[in-house]
Amino acid sequence: MEHVTAFAAVPETVRAFGFFIDGTWRDAAERETMVRRSPAFGRDVTSVALCTRADVDEAVAAARKAFRARSWAGIGGADRAAVLLGVARIIRQRAEELAFWETLETGKPISQSRAEIADAAGHYEYCAGIAQSLSGEAFNTHGDDMFGVVTREPVGVVGLINPWNFPFIVLAERLPYILASGNSVVVKPSEMTSATTLMFADLLKEAGLPDGVYNVVTGTGPVVGQAIAEHRDVDMISFTGSTRTGEAVLKASASNFKKASLELGGKNPQIVFADADLDDAADGVAFGLCFNAGQCCVSGSRLIVEETVAERFQALVLDKLSRIRIGDCLDPETQLGAIVSDQQCEKILGYVKLGEEEGATVACGGNTVAVSGGRFIAPTLLTGVRNDMRVAREEIFGPVLCMITFSTAGEALEIANDSPYGLGASIWTKDIDKALRAMRGVQAGRTWVNTTIAGGPGQPVGGFKQSGIGREGGRMGVEEYTEVKSVHIAIGKRKHWVT
Repeated sequence: MEHVTAFAAVPETVRAFGFFIDGTWRDAAERETMVRRSPAFGRDVTSVALCTRADVDEAVAAARKAFRARSWAGIGGADRAAVLLGVARIIRQRAEELAFWETLETGKPISQSRAEIADAAGHYEYCAGIAQSLSGEAFNTHGDDMFGVVTREPVGVVGLINPWNFPFIVLAERLPYILASGNSVVVKPSEMTSATTLMFADLLKEAGLPDGVYNVVTGTGPVVGQAIAEHRDVDMISFTGSTRTGEAVLKASASNFKKASLELGGKNPQIVFADADLDDAADGVAFGLCFNAGQCCVSGSRLIVEETVAERFQALVLDKLSRIRIGDCLDPETQLGAIVSDQQCEKILGYVKLGEEEGATVACGGNTVAVSGGRFIAPTLLTGVRNDMRVAREEIFGPVLCMITFSTAGEALEIANDSPYGLGASIWTKDIDKALRAMRGVQAGRTWVNTTIAGGPGQPVGGFKQSGIGREGGRMGVEEYTEVKSVHIAIGKRKHWVT
């Protein structure tokens, strides 16, 4: 109880962080710093260094040195697994501390932060198994004079650029997979939510990760992110964020044709058929909208509901949204968190106004809520939306739900797929045939049936179309960070070409 009590109130002083290179902490020194004001409490909580391109060069050099020294890449899978399991154990030991700082910087409810920290530990435990079982192929099909082998090798130095909305769990959906295959990494967290990524450096070192394998350089995207993306000694880039920024990252990565894995934006449909369990579906829709205050790339932001039950279902959703608990984000009962910045808040409210101008009706919400000195927006439902409206096509990234009706299953899929994005989708029906047809037809890298935003580390994640390239998570997530080498081995005396 004493440990929990220590993280029960907003600290009186700002916690200043340096950055981490080659196993050593570096002070901000003469560099500029950025103070983070908690979006949930309106108080300054952390300060991070705004690093330079020279800092990125140093971090990349440290990662390259560690990779060449084979201090991590050269050890056995069982040894890597021992470290990853140690990381998971330490995460669980320090879960309350990590969740506390995650909530302070992101503004998400403490219950969600705690769940994400617990889920993160699971990724390291899962990858400990993959580290010991990652394998290639053998081809004993070339005749008596040839044997073939396909091996997987670590790609080298990975640049990892992470978003502000899920700093710790997105790190966990990438880092253990990067490490399981033997790579070194340079991480750039968002300058707004860097604390837990920086804190994690000490956890990794305690677990036995060699120096130089994990490096953290804090700062802005245009400086630090750009430098990592275009760096000629970075072998692969992993980026999670907006489609627009992902395009810039992909262009920068062409400097040395580095591999790229991008998880980008989404405008995700929740398709509700008339034969669904409507009470369950309404709860799922409310959760899919309000999870992380809608600041989630797989947020269910388009409600596509069969017209015969639209009026009834709208009433169920409105009832659910009216009972969402908004309050102190350190209170475990709070369900809806804060909006990350003033700019994001203005953007969300601007879309609500735009929706009205386009002909939609604000059925609920559309306003700010004053809680604990923070920045909150009430859950918002826009009805009378057409799929050609900007509010239905553009990523709002807030708790704003656009409701569209359909008459046939074919029309539902047409509406769902009429989007430049293809990240996530949820299907609600009790008809297994209908569910399977919709699951096959919807264009989304992550698809749920009678649930939403659920799952574990075993299955890959990623998007179709402008929602990204590559896959994270699962065995594919480890393989993503490897290079494939095809080897042909001659047996016996060579038959000479020149005689």
